Amino acid sequence: MTTRLGANQYGKAQTHVVRVTKGGPGGNVHEIKDMTVSVMLAGDFEATHLTGDNGMVVPTDTQKNTVFAFAKEDVGEIEEFALRLARHFVGDYAPVHRARVAISEQPWTRIHAEGGPHPHAFERAGSEQRIASVTCTGDAEWVVSGLTDLTLLKTAGSEFWGYPKDRYTTLPETHERVLATAVDARWRYLGADVDWADARAEARRLLIETFATKHSLSLQQTLYAMGEAVLEARTEIGEIRFSMPNKHHFAVDLEPFGLENDNEVFYAADRPYGLIEGTVLRDDAAPADQAW
Repeated sequence: MTTRLGANQYGKAQTHVVRVTKGGPGGNVHEIKDMTVSVMLAGDFEATHLTGDNGMVVPTDTQKNTVFAFAKEDVGEIEEFALRLARHFVGDYAPVHRARVAISEQPWTRIHAEGGPHPHAFERAGSEQRIASVTCTGDAEWVVSGLTDLTLLKTAGSEFWGYPKDRYTTLPETHERVLATAVDARWRYLGADVDWADARAEARRLLIETFATKHSLSLQQTLYAMGEAVLEARTEIGEIRFSMPNKHHFAVDLEPFGLENDNEVFYAADRPYGLIEGTVLRDDAAPADQAW
């Protein structure tokens, strides 16, 4: 039997960096950027696996320090920051053939106190995070952006019926139910010349508005409608991928207590849950190649 080294990569994961930008009179008005950055490199690293020769290996500690040093400059949008980092690792280190930089951003909102916005105090803005992943090679680059844990719920405008039934089926059909989910959506841009902030804000708005307004016969139908709305409005996006759990809300049987439950009292179950995943693509989009 013979063996050989297959695909491999390495890097520094989960570098948590908070960048404070100081402006206003006396530098007293602050903005914060809270990011978790992961770097993965692929290239000529066969020797370190086979012989322990580290002559080609960029230490992961160096990668971490590079993230901090680059954060000293203007970070900008996380897509911009990821592009700068990925281009650096591919451009400055010959053994690196591909660099992938993934960033998640935790939003913070300014606290209002004493009748106005506080210049340097913030509160965490829920569980939703903004995400971006940039992959660079010597002659190409791909940008994927998105959001995760965007929790949405509507108390009407959703049905689920007409499914096959067998001896194991206990779920009753319904023409009125609570529909709730935590959206993980990631979209692939067709280039890097993009207004990142505007594109993200509009994609997010379209996802939320479509969820609210689309009369749903299934979470799958809602998923597709959300993706379709984004692709129709944003020509710079080629595809969008979803992972959406169905956060079940079951109407509680109140008849034993002599009460009627007209879809007013629900039991919110956290597990097990349905998990719906799907991709919506633009027909004329370029191939994804190494984007994902």
